[in-house]
Amino acid sequence: MLLLLGVSARFGAGLGTEGNPMAVIDIERPRTIIGGHGVAALLAVLALVHLYWATGLTWPAADERALSLAVLGSVVSFGPAVVLPLAALEGCAAFAVALHARGTGRRRGIPRLVTAAVAAGILLRGAVGLVWIVVGKDGSGAAFPWLNALVYTPLCLVFGAAALRAAR
Repeated sequence: MLLLLGVSARFGAGLGTEGNPMAVIDIERPRTIIGGHGVAALLAVLALVHLYWATGLTWPAADERALSLAVLGSVVSFGPAVVLPLAALEGCAAFAVALHARGTGRRRGIPRLVTAAVAAGILLRGAVGLVWIVVGKDGSGAAFPWLNALVYTPLCLVFGAAALRAAR
């Protein structure tokens, strides 16, 4: 939403009442910046968690199998070859989203594109999560359906919307 200050009868001229240019203030920008920084922070935390798991530690689960079932709903490896590339991707995405949220830098197109890609990815995960809530996911263990419905999917939808707003 834009707030126009110094609005005159000469809208087409773009000038205020005394011939001065109108000041245009985007009153939605602070929320967009906060949302962008929130998404960047989430991505940074995810990168750190993946780095932690790359060490072989499995908190908050007892072992790798339980961790895999709780996080993904299926048994997959959480070894360094799998989680280190994810950590690098999330770290780079966090940097680009934060850069775009600040609105600085010579090349604004790439951070904006990364922010839009992050929004698409998170919203896609949120949509798939909604399908899993309704239809169910076979072999997902006891924890995943609850974590998906109460944590993962709502976070994806909220942060995906924030990323989409920040990408504009």
